[in-house]
Amino acid sequence: MICDHVHNRFSASTMPYLGSEDTVRDLRKALANPHVQSDQLRYRNVILKVIRLMSQGLDVSSLFSEMVKACATVDIVQKKLVYVFLCSYASLNPELSLLVINTLRKDCQDSNPMVRSLALRNMTNLRLPGLMEYVEQPLTAGLRDRAACVRRVAVLGWAKLHNLQPNSEIDAVVVNELYSLLRDTDPVVMVNCLRALEEILKEEGGVAINKPIAHHLLNRLKDCDVWGQSEVLKFLQRYQPQSEDELFDILSMLDSSLVSPHPTVMASTLSLFLSLCWALPAVNLAALERVRVPLLAACGSASREIRFTVLCHIQLLLRSVPGLMGAHYKRFFCGYAEPAYIKQRKMQVLVELVNDDNVAILLDELKDYCTDVNTDTAQAAISAVGRIGRSYSDRCLVILIGLLGLKQENITSAVVQTMRDLVWVCPQCSETVCSALEGCEEILQDSQGKQALLWLLGTYGERVSSAPYTLEVFIDKVRCETSSSVKMELLTATLRLFLCRPAETQEMLGRLLHYAIDEETDMCIRDQALLYYRLLQCGVDETRKVVQGRRSDPSLGVLIGRPAEPVRHWARVFNTLKPLWQSFSETESVRGRSCQDAAFEPNSDLSDALTSCQLESVQTESADERTPSPAGALSTSTIVPLSLLPTLTPGEFENLWLRGNMQSNTVRGAEQAVEEEDVFCLTTHVQCGNVTQSSPQSFQAAMQLVNIQILAFTPSDTLPWRVYLYTHTQAPPRTTLILGELLYTGKPNEEGGAQDGTRDDENAEKTMVGRQTGKKVNNEEEDASGIRNSGELAKDNGQIAEVKVTLKQQPRNGKALRGFLSVLITVLHTLSSERE
Repeated sequence: MICDHVHNRFSASTMPYLGSEDTVRDLRKALANPHVQSDQLRYRNVILKVIRLMSQGLDVSSLFSEMVKACATVDIVQKKLVYVFLCSYASLNPELSLLVINTLRKDCQDSNPMVRSLALRNMTNLRLPGLMEYVEQPLTAGLRDRAACVRRVAVLGWAKLHNLQPNSEIDAVVVNELYSLLRDTDPVVMVNCLRALEEILKEEGGVAINKPIAHHLLNRLKDCDVWGQSEVLKFLQRYQPQSEDELFDILSMLDSSLVSPHPTVMASTLSLFLSLCWALPAVNLAALERVRVPLLAACGSASREIRFTVLCHIQLLLRSVPGLMGAHYKRFFCGYAEPAYIKQRKMQVLVELVNDDNVAILLDELKDYCTDVNTDTAQAAISAVGRIGRSYSDRCLVILIGLLGLKQENITSAVVQTMRDLVWVCPQCSETVCSALEGCEEILQDSQGKQALLWLLGTYGERVSSAPYTLEVFIDKVRCETSSSVKMELLTATLRLFLCRPAETQEMLGRLLHYAIDEETDMCIRDQALLYYRLLQCGVDETRKVVQGRRSDPSLGVLIGRPAEPVRHWARVFNTLKPLWQSFSETESVRGRSCQDAAFEPNSDLSDALTSCQLESVQTESADERTPSPAGALSTSTIVPLSLLPTLTPGEFENLWLRGNMQSNTVRGAEQAVEEEDVFCLTTHVQCGNVTQSSPQSFQAAMQLVNIQILAFTPSDTLPWRVYLYTHTQAPPRTTLILGELLYTGKPNEEGGAQDGTRDDENAEKTMVGRQTGKKVNNEEEDASGIRNSGELAKDNGQIAEVKVTLKQQPRNGKALRGFLSVLITVLHTLSSERE
């Protein structure tokens, strides 16, 4: 009884604090009480209680009529509180809200500018459907108000009014008034006018910046606050100087902003520099050098968000100026208390800064990060060591092998995956890697690490003495394995090991195939096992041709890094959100110091020749882009924007290239590309003179000028001559990925091979594709685009080389494929003319 009584008293006393109906009823009585209304302080406190309950989520909309009466006061604090309430519930009480309009219009004529600005702001914040006729006149008068605070609110009020009724047209007189207010004495009014005009004139392309406006904004730039300067600098990108003298005058005025201590102003100024100086690469590079100190200072900012943003943009800058931060690499060492995402981004920057002088210091630093308590940070550090290992394999392998000795699950998994990637691009490391794999299977528990180990055992199993026994452990536990990817990798690895060590592997392969075909419930695994079983029925030689593809050849010069690319390739995304979400974890930008990986600067003749063809993408999205319109080799119907991002690793390229569901179709030219499938393959031949004799560095630099990434190539003095490349096209309606292979065997592509009983691989592929598609592949003359049919004879006389071009695209986009092929042919012809 006593407990129940206490509980009831406690509940009754606390119910008002929980927001019961009694609480709202008591507040209504207090708001209507004449004694409370006569005491200004008590009245304000009651209103404050209403606002507090509203902020806590209690529905106090029933007090709307009482709050409407409370707005008729001279107390500006009480007005602010009441207006907050009215703007929150105006949409629920549109009829009662109209009663407030008269009070607000009266306040717009008050002698106190604070009251006038407050009334204008809340009049537009009510967001009522029929508000236009009541608000236009006060807003128009507010634009001419003598108080700057009122003009600020009135300018933004027109933008709010336009958003409230987007289909209605704003009077041209108002637009002219807003343009005239760009010369207002108050800098905030000027910036607000830019924002309002941009919103109102959105369908017309936004605010127009001509020469008088641009010069006025530049002269008033120092009067604005930090965010105002950033806004002004963004709008100034729409103006293009009419002469070189005017350009350099503008750059001189912006010079102090370029080294501003505020990162937002510095970034906006640099973005404007890059926009104005698109045709002056030397000026762009000088500007990048100037911002080095502000960028390094921003890397030490107390704000984590600013640090992360700066690191992302530094990665952009390093693509054009690799040595920009080289002497300050220690500024990118990770702090103990830094969050994981900043540490990982710093490690990516450190990989970009590696050279012969600092490689030892950087590897020692990254080695400490490999044992970080955060698993993601440790794996990122191990991956960074692996990327450095593509240039300094011996030093990095010592670190990776030492990490295997720790016998920690997450570290071992990351190391095995890194070794797999390293072996793919550096086959000379295979002996050392294979000798370090002993005992790893006992530690690995995650599927990614198991797949990497199985791939290594299947590819280099003949060098690992315990490979059959290791696979047997996996086969014995295959019924307990939950990952389908591991099972499929186990099938492939066991079959590959059987081909090189049949006596030790035959029995376990039979057991594995029996399980996968008869017991496995996953249809993908079962189908793969059936494929291997039927291949084995065709003979070991046939199986070897299918399963044991070409391994990485030590003669292939993998491009560890790329030469300094023009600033214009990434200038349009600088100071945007794109660098923040764009992943650079797989970028191939580690600067090697070997002879074939050294940075190469293209000669001026080659650059001019390619530039004259205007192979760059046409930026038609906005008026700010100053890229010249294309002319010459390509028509506007075939030009598509090409992009190097996102990057592909060699492993990703190989998986996509060898994907089984890529359907081959041999055609005469790009115009006949069959577009029924989402994944498309095209094979054709191109006459390109002496392009095969071009140096790999020249070939790479030429492709970089048109945003085509070369992943690997063979030396020019070897046959067959082969190049692997890729790019991303931005042709609507979606982005597509194009993989390519250029092949020159040095032999003529003769059709008569089928008549004398012999047929080369290319004719066999053409015959097979003809059967699959049910179409006849005819031999025709070279068409207008310069593409020759695969049946035409190649002239192997040292003057004309016929290069086989194989392109694979996903997803299918005929326009993008035609445009890319046209760009590729023009580059090949340009290089041929340079050689001649």
